[in-house]
Amino acid sequence: MTGLPRPSLTYRTEDGLRLGALLWRFGPGWRMISSAMLGGGVGRREWVLNAQVAAGYSRMDPVEHMDALGPGGPGVGMMTAAVVERYAAAEDGGAEAVATVGLGVPTWAAAPEGVPDPGLPAAPESGPESARETVGAGDAGVLETGGRAPRPGTINILVAVPVAFSDSALVNAVVTVTEAKTQALLEAGFPCTGTASDAVCVAVREDGPAEAFGGPRSVWGARIARAVHRAVLDGARDWRTRRDGPGGVLQW
Repeated sequence: MTGLPRPSLTYRTEDGLRLGALLWRFGPGWRMISSAMLGGGVGRREWVLNAQVAAGYSRMDPVEHMDALGPGGPGVGMMTAAVVERYAAAEDGGAEAVATVGLGVPTWAAAPEGVPDPGLPAAPESGPESARETVGAGDAGVLETGGRAPRPGTINILVAVPVAFSDSALVNAVVTVTEAKTQALLEAGFPCTGTASDAVCVAVREDGPAEAFGGPRSVWGARIARAVHRAVLDGARDWRTRRDGPGGVLQW
């Protein structure tokens, strides 16, 4: 297998919520760079997990939590409050990208000190009923009391290419992914650079001649940029459609 594998979608129940998880089983022969807490950095990895967690996630053991949800062995675990089954995918010249997009709390990277991010919800009222959400396959975040829940958003991006990269090209590829993501968000009408909890993973082959460059004007960097741009643009537009859905109920 030289490309991005087809993900499996599973569900689990945590704190009374039905939460989805996407798992890509790459197998041996892959090297990845990631900003994720589980499996972050650069190294050999065999799987990537993108798991939905509850809004207001506050566990103090996120690495152990993601590891327990994975299949075991070396892998990458990302988390998001977005509905993962609504992922968007794109391909360009062999470079493949998948994005799960949640934009409940958009941010500018260089924000003034002490200024809250636009859309950041106020602290919820105390008590179990005010904090509980009912989450389904197509609708997440409606409080059991009938109100709207605080909705954090995260953009998680997975990229896979069928060639090897040098370490410096891998770092450059992460920059390329981030630039393409921001371009897509601006084109979709969201004045932001992303969210404060975005994560990236780029998977490349372990063997073969290593590409020396990963910037947007290199051969593979350009393909990565176009694939990420398409996936994030589609995901952002889908998120807006669900946000402005029937009845004005905010959906992830």
